[in-house]
Amino acid sequence: MTSVPRTADSPADSPVGRTVPQLLARNARDYPDLPGLSWRPDGSEEWTTLTWAEIHERTRRLAAGYAALGVGRGDHVLMMMSNRHEHWLSDLALVRLGAVPVSVYGTAAPGQITHIARNCRARLAVVEASAQVSVWEPLLSDADTPLELLVVAEAGEEGVHVAFASLLETPVPESFDKELDAAESGDPLTVVYTSGTTGDPKGVVLTHRHVMANALALDAVVDLPPHVEHVCYLPLAHIAERMLGIYLPCHRASHVYLCPDPTAVGTVVRAVRPAQFFGVPRIWEKLSAAVRAVLSRMPAEQQAAIEQASAVAREHVAYRERGETPPADLEERYATAREQVLLPILAAAGLDRVTWATSASAPMPVDVVRFWSGFGIAIMDAWGLTETVGVATTNSPRTGFRIGSVGRPVESVEVKIAADGEIEVRGSSVFGGYLQPDGSVRSVLDAEGWLATGDIGRMDEDGFLWLTDRKKEMIITSTGKNVSPALVENTLKEHPLIGQVLAHGDRRSYLVALLVLDAEAAPAWAAAHGIEVDGGLAALVDHPEVRAEVDRAVAAANARLNRTEQVKRYALLTEEWGPATGELTPSLKLRRRVVRDKYGDLLDGLYDN
Repeated sequence: MTSVPRTADSPADSPVGRTVPQLLARNARDYPDLPGLSWRPDGSEEWTTLTWAEIHERTRRLAAGYAALGVGRGDHVLMMMSNRHEHWLSDLALVRLGAVPVSVYGTAAPGQITHIARNCRARLAVVEASAQVSVWEPLLSDADTPLELLVVAEAGEEGVHVAFASLLETPVPESFDKELDAAESGDPLTVVYTSGTTGDPKGVVLTHRHVMANALALDAVVDLPPHVEHVCYLPLAHIAERMLGIYLPCHRASHVYLCPDPTAVGTVVRAVRPAQFFGVPRIWEKLSAAVRAVLSRMPAEQQAAIEQASAVAREHVAYRERGETPPADLEERYATAREQVLLPILAAAGLDRVTWATSASAPMPVDVVRFWSGFGIAIMDAWGLTETVGVATTNSPRTGFRIGSVGRPVESVEVKIAADGEIEVRGSSVFGGYLQPDGSVRSVLDAEGWLATGDIGRMDEDGFLWLTDRKKEMIITSTGKNVSPALVENTLKEHPLIGQVLAHGDRRSYLVALLVLDAEAAPAWAAAHGIEVDGGLAALVDHPEVRAEVDRAVAAANARLNRTEQVKRYALLTEEWGPATGELTPSLKLRRRVVRDKYGDLLDGLYDN
């Protein structure tokens, strides 16, 4: 268990007492010429870059524009945009005004948008283009929603609404600077709405102090070069990207590269070659599938050389995992293997400079972690919630890691395991409560400050946390046995053909599964086995050799599972799941209820005799 002193009374000049506007001012003063933000204008291959001095001035001018629209201290402002510079800069401009930016997922349903708008009582929303305007416009005449104004980022699509460009043209009053940067550490910095795997999204209120406590705790366990690059591709409505893509860059004076289209993250990574990379498990799965597909097309002799080099890399990672110094001969063999064999492959993927690779948001398949350790990349799995400002526990090359665990608690939290296995947390980076429609904040902490997280896990003797599953997602069979669906699903996904899985069987006598072929690995596997099929995944699903291989994959997974966890029957689907079709959250977590509802008849059919 790890604990630190509470920071409620931290002075403003202490690290935890700093605010985001203070960090911006420091960066403009101490690192004026360092790049802080880069993006590619539509259709351009060239990056447009702002230095930290330019960011400070641009956010000042934007703040004046928002103030002219009536935005003031304490006001909530909604934003629904992709990861574009208007979103990023507006977020910081509003914070400098003392307002509270609230980003909304671009895939949010109209009902969720209405709920959020009513809950936070915002008068103004900033949206991307006409497609978003059509969703938000009805709220302007909704008597139960205070929304009054829309600002539209895309030039020429504002119609009767406010053009974003006009905000930068607003004259800045001489006395305006006195209104800026007055935030205190206990003030709300943002409200982050949970993505809503079940029920309505809840507004998590986070203060400057919460964020700074977490930023300092993360700095204690990471080892990064100064002013490190970050590829910002997850939605800014997600706590991980808010920390990695906005707050930590302000704290570290680092360089953010915006990637508005998450499907293009591989292209941006290849261009940037970042020293750090965060990917939710699905991103790491897709990256590994893409690399495996390339490797499968290489000559057998080259594949053998890569496997030999990977074995050396895994041995090297294993020493580090145990906290041991690799012997000199292994260091020499690893350096040779990395330089001559592994680095060229990593360079092709833009990952050759990565020193900090991490994942969170959902259980990480161990086979994917092992795959990347074969390239010398140890993925530091982490765990946390929106309510803990993201990371609460993490593996670390500095303080130790265990592959398969989610690491040890960071300095800003304590962790304990309740009698029923539920993980509970408290500390200086644990939120104060959920936003209520009347503006109050409802605490859900117990009398001693503990938050029940809804996750199930165990703590080993070395202080590493091991996740089992979400408490509400545990499958309880008709015989009363508890089964972790994530364990079953990740075991099935160890075969490269299988990209996505839903395990099902609550109150049933046995488990069944829905399987989706991996969009990158399946065609490569087919080509390697001489299978020529036109028609994408749908055609592969019906091919007898593919079916036979999936049968073998399920049998192999069942051999590693106990009897209760084994999948007796499965259905192979023809289309990938994603946020746009509703089966995944914007952070690529499985929405089990949506999948079960969508495929209810198919799942029921798997239990028919």
